[in-house]
Amino acid sequence: MTERARVARPSRAAVSIGPRLRAARQARGLTLEVVAERAGLTKSFVSRLERDHVSPSVASLITVCDVVGLRVGDLFEPSPTAVVRHGEGAPINFGGTRVEETLLTPGTQRDLQVIRSHILAGGHGGKDLYALPTQVEFVYVVHGRLLVVLEDETVALAAGDCLTFAGRTPHTWRNASASETCDVLWVLAPAP
Repeated sequence: MTERARVARPSRAAVSIGPRLRAARQARGLTLEVVAERAGLTKSFVSRLERDHVSPSVASLITVCDVVGLRVGDLFEPSPTAVVRHGEGAPINFGGTRVEETLLTPGTQRDLQVIRSHILAGGHGGKDLYALPTQVEFVYVVHGRLLVVLEDETVALAAGDCLTFAGRTPHTWRNASASETCDVLWVLAPAP
């Protein structure tokens, strides 16, 4: 058995962000209709998002968080210590399709956030470009191939390649392979 086969991956189904989004919306006195209108989404989509019945694009999740006054990082459970052991990172749902993500830094860490993404063939961050409220983003491809789509260019990355770009740069990403998974480390500073 290979090392890759032994690594347990967090279940995407175990990641629950809907109740936190609903609580933030209700705390601000916003209706589903208002959030949907401000986010440019349908009321039905926002309702399903709050019930964890839909997987949003990264851009949609960031927009909804902005409307309800949350940092995206506030959606995830903080780790109780500064040490995150192999296989113990908190499963998160940062948005995207066919991707399983793990937060490798404690949720209480505000200066830096490291996320490991296991992107299945065909996985992507959505067709719309999005920007995170960070100063810098860094992506390192551990395994596979990743395309990072920026406003003016598309950067192809292979295993061992990395890319650094300014925070708030509109972008999205996709697994460049039709059959192979892609493992990526994202480093965001400060944590969004």
